[in-house]
Amino acid sequence: MKSFRLLSNNCRLEEIGAVELHYQSVGASHLHIKHNMAPAGRGVVVVALSLLCLCRAIFSTEYFSTLTFFNSDLHKHGCSSPSEWEEYAADCEASILQLEDPECEEGGNPPCESVFSLNAEKILSQAKVFIEQKRFPFPVDNHNTNEELAIGYVLIGNALYDEAIKHFSLLLQGDPELVSAIYGRGIAYGKKSLQDIKNADLALYELSRVIALEPNRPEVYEQRAEILSPLGRISEALSDLSKAIQLQPSARLHRHRGTLLFISEDYVAAMEDFQQSLELKKNQPIAMLYKGLTYFHRGMLKEAIDTFKEALKLKSDFIDAYKSLGQAYRELGDFEAAMESFQKALLLNQNHIQSLQLRGMMLYHHGSLQEAIRNFKRCLQLEPYNEVCQYMKGLSHVAMGQFYEGIKAQTKVMLNDPLLGQKASSEYLKVKYLREYSRYLHSHLDIPVAEYNVDQDLPGNFKNHWSKNLPFLIEDYEEQPGLQPHIKDVLPQNFESYNTDIQKLICTADHLGALMQYNTSGFLPNRRIHRAMGLATVEVMQAMQRTWSNSKVRVNGKTRQMQWRDMFDIAVKWRRIADPDQPVLWLDQMPARSLSRGFNNHINLIRGQIINIRYLAYFSNILDFIKDRIRGYHRAYNPRGLLEVSQALDNVNKVEDLLPIMKQFNSKTRDGFTVNSKVPSLKDLKKEHDGFTITITGDRVGNMLFSVETQTTEERTQQYQSEIESLYKELTAKGKALMLSTELGDADAVCNLILSLVYYFCNLMPLSRGSSVVAYSVVMGALMASGKEVIGRIPPGKLVDFEAMTTPSPEDFSKTAKSWMKLKSLPVWYQSLPSVAESFPTTRTMIEVLNTDSTSHCPKKS
Repeated sequence: MKSFRLLSNNCRLEEIGAVELHYQSVGASHLHIKHNMAPAGRGVVVVALSLLCLCRAIFSTEYFSTLTFFNSDLHKHGCSSPSEWEEYAADCEASILQLEDPECEEGGNPPCESVFSLNAEKILSQAKVFIEQKRFPFPVDNHNTNEELAIGYVLIGNALYDEAIKHFSLLLQGDPELVSAIYGRGIAYGKKSLQDIKNADLALYELSRVIALEPNRPEVYEQRAEILSPLGRISEALSDLSKAIQLQPSARLHRHRGTLLFISEDYVAAMEDFQQSLELKKNQPIAMLYKGLTYFHRGMLKEAIDTFKEALKLKSDFIDAYKSLGQAYRELGDFEAAMESFQKALLLNQNHIQSLQLRGMMLYHHGSLQEAIRNFKRCLQLEPYNEVCQYMKGLSHVAMGQFYEGIKAQTKVMLNDPLLGQKASSEYLKVKYLREYSRYLHSHLDIPVAEYNVDQDLPGNFKNHWSKNLPFLIEDYEEQPGLQPHIKDVLPQNFESYNTDIQKLICTADHLGALMQYNTSGFLPNRRIHRAMGLATVEVMQAMQRTWSNSKVRVNGKTRQMQWRDMFDIAVKWRRIADPDQPVLWLDQMPARSLSRGFNNHINLIRGQIINIRYLAYFSNILDFIKDRIRGYHRAYNPRGLLEVSQALDNVNKVEDLLPIMKQFNSKTRDGFTVNSKVPSLKDLKKEHDGFTITITGDRVGNMLFSVETQTTEERTQQYQSEIESLYKELTAKGKALMLSTELGDADAVCNLILSLVYYFCNLMPLSRGSSVVAYSVVMGALMASGKEVIGRIPPGKLVDFEAMTTPSPEDFSKTAKSWMKLKSLPVWYQSLPSVAESFPTTRTMIEVLNTDSTSHCPKKS
C-alpha cells in the first residue's frame, strides 16, 4: 500500500520551460505571456497556478509574481477589450502605466502600435496624457515635476528599465523624498529582472521607503507583495496583501491573496478569499475556477465539479475550467464524464497540452493504452521536451510489449538531468527503474513464467530503492542486458484469432475482473487490470482444484505441491504485467538489512486540509476505535478521570477534534499521539499481533496529519506468515475433503478459511503495491475452486484491505465480505474453461491477451 496522493502518480508541475514575458505596460493587468519550451531540466520551472496538479509551492530561479499569471489569464480572456467581457474589463482597472495612443482607433489605418517608437516627441506626448488623466501615482503640485515623473513611467512602459532608473535617480538627487520617483524606481527594479537578487532587494528597499512615507496606500503593499511572493517569502507577501485589503478591499486583492494562500495549501482561507472576490465582482471565471481548485485539493470533488460548472456558465469557452472539470471527474472515477470534459477542452483548442497530457494519463490508467499513446504523441509534437508525456509514452509502449519504442522514449527522459540545485521530476526519478525492468521483461518475453522468479532475479538494492521511490543511486549495480535483436516485440492480437474456448475465457475474465472494481471516489475503472485479475482468478481456481486433487504445480522451474505463496503469486504475476510502472514485489524478499529496519506502508488520511477521499467511509470506524482505545487507557491508568474523559469523547464527532481532547487529559500529549491496533491470533488464541498504527499530529485544525501505517518487520512478517501457513494447511485438507463430498457445511468451512487467510494477508500488507486486488482475486478464485461463485459487487466506499484492517477478527471480516459477495453455486461450465497457465504461459502471451480488444465481442453483464 502506498502513501496516498490525491492525484496518485500524476501529481507534478505540468509546464516546464523558459517563459518569455512581453510587457505592453507596467501594470500587472496587461501582460502578454509567451511560452518558449526548452529541454526539461535545462529550462526554468515556473509557478503556474493554472495547473490542476499543483501540489506544493514551487519557486524557480526566474522569479515571477503569482498575480502575473492570474492577470495574464484575465488579459487572455478579454481584459483588453470590453464587449462581452465588460465587467471583466473593469477589473483591469486603468493601470498607472497603461500605454494607449489617444489618436489610435481599433482597426484603423495605420494600425495601432502596441509599443511606441522611441522619440522624444512621442514620450513627451504620452507623458502629457498621463498627467491629464492622472494615470501615474503620487503626483505633486508642481506641473514640471509631474511631467518629469510621467516621463519616467513612460520609459518603464517601454521596458526601458535602466533608463527609467537613471531618470528617477536624477529626480531624487533634487528631492530625496519624492515619493513617486522612489515608487517608480522600485517598480523599474522589480520589472528589470528578479533573476538577479540585487534587483529584488533594491525593489523591496524602494517600496518599503514609499510605505514609510505613505503608509496608507494599498497599491504599494500589493506591489511589494508581488516582489515578495516569487522569492518564496509568502508570509510577508500575505501580510502586505492583508494590509492592502484592510485599507481598501477589492476583488483583485482578495483574488491575489487567495492565490498565495492556495500555494501555501491553506485551501480553506483561499476559498474564502476567492468567494469574497466573487462577491465584490461576480463575473470572474478565473476566481471561480480557483475556488473550485480549493475544493478539489481538499478532496471535495462534488463541490469542485459544481464550481467548475459555475465558471463555465460565466465563460462557456473556458478551456482551463473544462480541463479541471475533466480531472475532477477522473478523480471521482467517472471515466465517461471526464472524457467528455477533456474533449470539450480540446475542441476549443486542439493543441491544449495540459488537456492532452491529462487525457492521455487517464486513458493509460483506464487500460486504453493505444488511445493514450496517441495523446502523448500529439503532446510531444507540440512540446518535444514534455517529460510527463515522454515518460508516459514510453510506459504505454512497454506495457503493450513494444519495448524498442518504449525504451527509446525512456532514454529521452533520462537525458534531462536536473540542473544543480533543481529538484528532479518524479518521471526522471522513476525512469531508470522502468528502463531496467523493461529490459528484464524483454529478455524473459518467451521464457515460461513458471521457470523464473522476478523477486529472486532482480537485485535486492534495486528492488529496495524502486519500491521506496528513491533516487537511482545503487552501488555496484550491474545493468540488465540491452534489448536482444532476436527477441521481437509483442505483435497485436485480434480477438477473432483466438479459438472460441479462449474467447469465452477472456470474456469470463473481463466479467470477473469488473466485480473487483471499487465503487469509491479516487478509483478509476481499469479494463486492463480487470482482465488481468479476472484471468488470475480463473488460474487460482484451476490451480487450487489441481492441488486439492493431489496434482503438483510448476513453480520457479520446479514441480512440487503448491504452497500459499504460490497461490498469491499467480495473482501477483498478472498484476505486475498489467502495469509495469508499479513495483509489485514481496517485501520479505528484500535485502535482509532493509527488512530488519522495516518497510512502512503509509497512508495519509488527512494532511493539513487535504482529505484522502478513498478512505472517507472508514473515518467514523477509526474514530470509534481511537475513542475505545483512549477509554481503555484511562480505565487502566486513570480510573478516577474516566467519566470526564468519556463525556468529552462523546462530544467528538471528527478526528480533527481529538487532539485538543488528548492534550487536555494527558500531559504527555504535546504535538500528537499514536494508537496501535491488534490482530487476534487463530493459531494461538492467547496471542495478538501488531496491526496498524494510527498517528494524529499537529498544533491546530488545518495543520494536522492523520495517518495509518503498517510496519513490515521480519518478526511481524514471520508471525503473520505462520498464521497464513496454518490456515492454508487446513484449507488444503478441507479442500481435498470437499472434492470428495457434497456437504454444504464443508463448503462453508472452506469459505471461512479462505477469508480468514486473506484477513491476515491484508493485515500483513506483504507487497509493495497491489495487495488489495491480489487478495481479492485469490479470494474469488479459491471460492470458485470450492464451488462458490461471487456475483455481488463491492459496496460503495468499501475497500477489501481496509475492511480487513479495521475489522476486529477474521470471523467478523468473513461475515462482512460474504454479505456483499452474494455467493451462489458455481455454474458447471467454469470447469470446461481452458487452462489459463497453459493458454498464456509466457510474458509475451500474457501481454498479447491484455492488449486484445474484446469490446464488441463479449456479452454485456449487469
